[in-house]
Amino acid sequence: MRQIDSDFLELPMRQLADAALQRARDLGAEHADFRLERVRAESLSLYDARLEGAMDADDLGYAVRVVKGGTWGFAAGIHLTPEAAAKVAEQAIRVAEVSAPINREPIELAPEPVHSEVVWVSAYDVDPFEVPSAEKVALLADWSGGLLKGADHVSARLLQVKEQKFYADTAGTVTTQQRVRVHPKLNAMKAANGGFDDMSTIAPPVGRGYEYLTGTGWDWADELAQLPGLLAEKLAAPSVEAGDHDLVIDPSNLWLTIHESIGHATELDRALGYEAAYAGTSFATFDQLNELVYGSPVMNVTGDRTVTHGLATIGFDDEGVQGQSFDIVRDGILVGYQLDRRMALMKGFGQSNGCAFADSPGHMPIQRMANVSLAAAPDGPSTEELISRVERGLYIVGDKSWSIDMQRYNFQFTGQRAYRISHGRLAGQVRDFAYQATTTDFWQSMEAVGGPQTYVLGGAFNCGKGQPGQVAPVSHGCPSGLFRGVRILNTVQEGGK
Repeated sequence: MRQIDSDFLELPMRQLADAALQRARDLGAEHADFRLERVRAESLSLYDARLEGAMDADDLGYAVRVVKGGTWGFAAGIHLTPEAAAKVAEQAIRVAEVSAPINREPIELAPEPVHSEVVWVSAYDVDPFEVPSAEKVALLADWSGGLLKGADHVSARLLQVKEQKFYADTAGTVTTQQRVRVHPKLNAMKAANGGFDDMSTIAPPVGRGYEYLTGTGWDWADELAQLPGLLAEKLAAPSVEAGDHDLVIDPSNLWLTIHESIGHATELDRALGYEAAYAGTSFATFDQLNELVYGSPVMNVTGDRTVTHGLATIGFDDEGVQGQSFDIVRDGILVGYQLDRRMALMKGFGQSNGCAFADSPGHMPIQRMANVSLAAAPDGPSTEELISRVERGLYIVGDKSWSIDMQRYNFQFTGQRAYRISHGRLAGQVRDFAYQATTTDFWQSMEAVGGPQTYVLGGAFNCGKGQPGQVAPVSHGCPSGLFRGVRILNTVQEGGK
């Protein structure tokens, strides 16, 4: 049975929380919460099967957030004594008092049931921090050596994070959580035919442990065996023919389009204009709720903080709200947003859906993305069946570069590789491609989604937002999808104009 590490549980978190919360009450806070957090991260990097760099970081501290006089106050500390925690609470109160004269929007939080003495641990088997670094380096070196038989150079990287949080607030909620995530990635590079290109593994980052690298959840041997041949084929491939194409998009590519054009666009702070400085606002403004035709009738999107192995999966968010699943797009219509407690109450939702997160003990929680995922069709087709429906088009696999405007509306995406589809069959790779559309045109062009057998949970460790900037892990599940009449650019020709 997975358990929270004993060394974390031995920290004096109850004493610190009691001291901080009591001091905040004594000084007139309407609300106060305390969050003690330890984040451990390890990164291993290899180049051509040799260790190039290693990093092991450990961030431990706590934060106190208050509402006093309808104004936020926040402060953080690192000294683990009740006296220091009480002083941090005093600092948070002073921040609220200083800010009150310029605050034009009184802060009120949506109600949340009290969750008392709850412990939650994410789904993993082997703690990666209990595996010797030498063993992990040896595995990456072995994988790299195999790829070097068909590539000129190979880079390999393994990111691992263990996040532990203790939360308590003046309402009585007390939670303790631990989650683990890993991201292995290899990239092969080769020069041939007067050109140079690269190709990476498409295995997604996951909320699993070290077992992910030893065969649980991904067939590494199969992907690594195929990669050199796929790269050689790409180097010999012709340039894509620009124009409108039907597309079958693999989950390994489509997850990123979901992230940029749906995930960020349906964060309510963006839709209301509160998040405007870092990557913009959103075209999906609040007045369009239950009206905006986001996509075709086969489009059903959920936000989910509970899915097994999701990178944004939690027991409780950083406002003490229980993880849950909720609709964002139903039958192609925008029906929901991602919420924190303040905006849930402010816009009449009644209760938050658990989307507050801080990436370190030194940062205040902000509204962050759930695992935003496109549902598969229960009895839907295979990827091969979707391809068979296309006379002329492309099948796109793997994510690569992307660009989207500040309102999450005009975009273009490339991929690891693309195959020409002719008369329902794959007809070899093509190069130099990007697909371009507006968000609504793209999702309205989606004619069909694949069945559960095509569904993959993709994602990223490093979604950025906020000032000061914060990063958050997030997953996006989706099946393969069939899109009609999407504009394809030839990136060499477009770049030369």
